[in-house]
Amino acid sequence: MHWIVYCTDKPGALALREANTAMHRAYLETRPINLVTSGPLMDDAGEQKIGSFFLVEAQTRDEVETFNRNDPFFALGLWSDIRIHRFNRRVG
Repeated sequence: MHWIVYCTDKPGALALREANTAMHRAYLETRPINLVTSGPLMDDAGEQKIGSFFLVEAQTRDEVETFNRNDPFFALGLWSDIRIHRFNRRVG
């Protein structure tokens, strides 16, 4: 099953994000879940990171929530809003 994890950063959190991106990427490199694609959400101008997006494969929502809770960005309180949705992949 596919799942979307959509996280928006707290206002003014860019410095916190940038200071901890290496730790976040190191966590993702451990392959705690099957990542289909991921990357930062950007503002409309494409200049500033404002959140995170993940498309993952997992059997249960609990696996996805555990993946998210173990991310260093979560522990730092970077995200103001986290949305997890099951995704019915039809194309691609």
